[in-house]
Amino acid sequence: MGHAGMAATVVRYLRSAGQPESANANSNTSPAVDAHPRPELRAVGEDERAPIDPAEFRSVMGNFASGVTIITAPAADGEGSPAGFACQSFASLSLDPPLVTFMVARTSTTWPRIARAGVFCVNILGAEQGLLCRAFAVSGADKFAGVVHSPAPVTGSPQLDDVPAWIDCRIHAVHTGGDHLIVVGRVEAMGAAGEDGPLLFHKGKFGRLSE
Repeated sequence: MGHAGMAATVVRYLRSAGQPESANANSNTSPAVDAHPRPELRAVGEDERAPIDPAEFRSVMGNFASGVTIITAPAADGEGSPAGFACQSFASLSLDPPLVTFMVARTSTTWPRIARAGVFCVNILGAEQGLLCRAFAVSGADKFAGVVHSPAPVTGSPQLDDVPAWIDCRIHAVHTGGDHLIVVGRVEAMGAAGEDGPLLFHKGKFGRLSE
């Protein structure tokens, strides 16, 4: 699918999202979003690449400390279990309207499931939840085994127990960013459950705030 096709898909989704009367008023489901086929799109040609070594890129970017989240979505039609993955590339984007964003690799096998659901919940992890983060960073495993969760109030996405904060969203737009996708979500509900400090990620290791 080319840029024009992807743009048309986003426009169709935004039009449908702006017409709530076309959906079942008692349903928490959202229209599926085009997950974008993974391979063919390239941001630049081989002869246009800057002389940046990927290992150096990772090393330098690792100096930026971030929080850690788990992005979850309910099981779409025909899928037996919810979807989820660990994500550090999350940020608030807009206050009016309330928007957040996260980035996901185009090679992700979890993203197409979230796209089919059309909704997601951002679970912000606390300082003691490093093991939970690692469980959701493993590809192909049953990530929800033994994990207690409940439906988020608007979208029904899994809201994980004992997280310091959560943000319930519908997918608002999807943009291409090289080998990643930039997903924008419109916030439908949110809450903070406690005063635990955040789980931090820095240079490949977990950490926490000190006094």
